[in-house]
Amino acid sequence: MNYAPLQGIKVVDFTAVQSGPSCTQLLAWLGAEVIKIERPGMGDATRKELQFDPNEPSYYFLQLNSDKKSITLDAATPDGKEILTKLIQGCDIFVENLHPGAMEKLGFGWEVVHKLNPRCIYGTIKGFPLSSRFADLKAYEPIAQVTAGAASTTGWWEGDNAVPSQSGAALGDSNTGMHLTIGLLAALQQRARTGEGVYVYQSMHNACLNLCRVKTRDQLMLDRIGYLTQYPQYPDTKFGDFVPRSGNQEGSGVLGWTYKCKDWETDPNAYVYIILQRDAKNFGKACQAMGFEDWVTNPDFNTADARDRHKQAIYARIQQWCIDKDKFDVLKLLAPYGVPCAPVLSTKEIMTDESLYDGNTLVKIDQGGTIGEFVTVGVPFTLSNYQPSYGPCPTLGGNTEEVLSALGYTAEQQAQFKANGTTDVVTKPEAPAK
Repeated sequence: MNYAPLQGIKVVDFTAVQSGPSCTQLLAWLGAEVIKIERPGMGDATRKELQFDPNEPSYYFLQLNSDKKSITLDAATPDGKEILTKLIQGCDIFVENLHPGAMEKLGFGWEVVHKLNPRCIYGTIKGFPLSSRFADLKAYEPIAQVTAGAASTTGWWEGDNAVPSQSGAALGDSNTGMHLTIGLLAALQQRARTGEGVYVYQSMHNACLNLCRVKTRDQLMLDRIGYLTQYPQYPDTKFGDFVPRSGNQEGSGVLGWTYKCKDWETDPNAYVYIILQRDAKNFGKACQAMGFEDWVTNPDFNTADARDRHKQAIYARIQQWCIDKDKFDVLKLLAPYGVPCAPVLSTKEIMTDESLYDGNTLVKIDQGGTIGEFVTVGVPFTLSNYQPSYGPCPTLGGNTEEVLSALGYTAEQQAQFKANGTTDVVTKPEAPAK
């Protein structure tokens, strides 16, 4: 049986760029009918952002809008407001990620939508929680990271490049979309019992902060005892009153670090990450794997607390052991002993790994035309009775006629919508030559 979990659920998608579309795309892949509202003549800003061909939508757009329907609509016109009203009255979920106050100004804030359709679940993404002093700021990915503790705790703690750094992972964008998805699915489950839709508010800041949970743990520890034993700064450097940047330390109580491997001078990803566990049994197996049996009896290394105090010596010796080995050879040598380790993989290495094309991890979508096939990340979890199918992205307004016809609008009415700028760009006549 291949039963889509969200079969029969209709979503009106008033989102753009990444945070909102990542949420609504997942809803589409889980079986919902997602109708994406796009501006006539322009569409989602990502259609023309970072294009590889000026005549084709960008990979940025393609990777976030698979399996949706696109309708071009200017919701500020009287006809546009009427059409959006009808869409909302017939949908289960309405999602928007405009800047603060924009939907209210347009006339489709939560209170209005709830009156139009009490069963509709209203999902919104904003930069910050309503209580925040930054609530009115326009937020982008880095804005969420720098205000949620991600940037201040990422990067190196010394040297010329010791600056707050944002993560390569989209902690503020796609991560926010995933968090909103959780809220919307919870709201659907709640509605099944109450019969009423709710307002689901997700801030980019809170989604990012949620992934910085261990850093708030570290702040509690720092406030309590004044130092952090797992950090590379310990015990030689005095800690301030905030959690510092810590390079590549693992993040918890185990001793983890990134090590250069053979050919690191020419390959920026010729590295491996190795973790030494705290318990004596697993530490001993790691020592055996690397030939460091002397550490088992050396009081500077044979307890977890001692290793915290002498971590720089540990890093140096393991680095010497790794330097003449290929990163995959290190894996072969350590994994049989149960040592947590893995090679640092580039995006190229990941996307050419055929084992990851398992129907969910990485997927190939045939867009057709001159674009052909492209790769994207699929549904991040698996369900035992459902396998998503991954279809192409819509052309700009490609489903406008279909959607409007389903709402009961005649061909004549639709022609009028095009003519008055509701669903198409009105070309103004050129001024007569003087």
